[in-house]
Amino acid sequence: MAHPIIQAPMGGGITTPELVAAVSNAGGLGSMGASYLRPEEIVRQAQAVRALTQRPFAINLFAPVSAPGADPAPMLAILARYHEQLGLPAPQSPATALPDFFKQVEAVLECSPALFSFTFGIPPAHVLEAFKSRGILVAGTATNVEEARQLEAAGVDFIVAQGSEAGGHRGTFAVPFEAGLVGTMALVPQVVDAVKLPVIASGGIMDGRGILAARVLGAVAVQLGTAFMTCREAGTAPAHKTALRGARDDSMRITRAFTGRPGRMISNEFIETLSDSEAILPFPVQHYATIGLRGAAAKQGDTRLMALWAGQAAALSRDVSAADLVRALVSESEATLAALR
Repeated sequence: MAHPIIQAPMGGGITTPELVAAVSNAGGLGSMGASYLRPEEIVRQAQAVRALTQRPFAINLFAPVSAPGADPAPMLAILARYHEQLGLPAPQSPATALPDFFKQVEAVLECSPALFSFTFGIPPAHVLEAFKSRGILVAGTATNVEEARQLEAAGVDFIVAQGSEAGGHRGTFAVPFEAGLVGTMALVPQVVDAVKLPVIASGGIMDGRGILAARVLGAVAVQLGTAFMTCREAGTAPAHKTALRGARDDSMRITRAFTGRPGRMISNEFIETLSDSEAILPFPVQHYATIGLRGAAAKQGDTRLMALWAGQAAALSRDVSAADLVRALVSESEATLAALR
């Protein structure tokens, strides 16, 4: 890496091979969000990245998760009226599990990225050792100091400190979700002081000012997700990009409505309808229950029913290429530092 800038691994088609390669080619580190992909899809996408860049890139998976049993009928009844509005068939009972984690791991090992990252917990020790034995660096996500200490004990090489401002799913795993809502500015220095590993700051960082602030707090690098979602190479739906650029600082909510796991996104009708609803299914069952709705809404540009993932500072998003964004971030960081001298 020429620059301490990591493009966050975002699932659902946002981190296209073109985006990942463009960030790496610009001197940052592009990351594939592969958690929802079948093993063969992981290999195919990694090959597509390698066809576009000779530089390092990362692949990310969810740590193994299991969903408790739940009756899908109440949620299907809610979804049925929205399906009708979008011209979709009635919703069916959803899948209850993600692709097999250990087969995904085999695929990632075959792809041999520079970095394997994970969130939602800590994979078994033999999985981490398999990566380390092949010279692949390993990074885990922490939303509080306790999780950072557990990751250090597990033998990871880097810790991604995910502040509460971050868009997307919360990575909390060792404490109740609410206890993981520590802001980036408070979380990063505490994690830096608590562990001996390099720390990557994530959450609410959108420009050179944020990058410099994170570095001053002790982070060796930053991970940006929302900032890259509006880049031209990103697979973000056009209506989603427009919503990000038009967001306000108070537009976001942390919700379980679309996937069953807490995550930050722009509030809309679907989120407000399901607020605190007991019908929401556990992750990943809710994810699969709403996948048809989300896909159709995105195609129709219906932001009432889209999962509009977004970090707290989404309004600072830009309509640029990934390479131009990396260059701008570097320039802004340097200019901010010069202004302080």
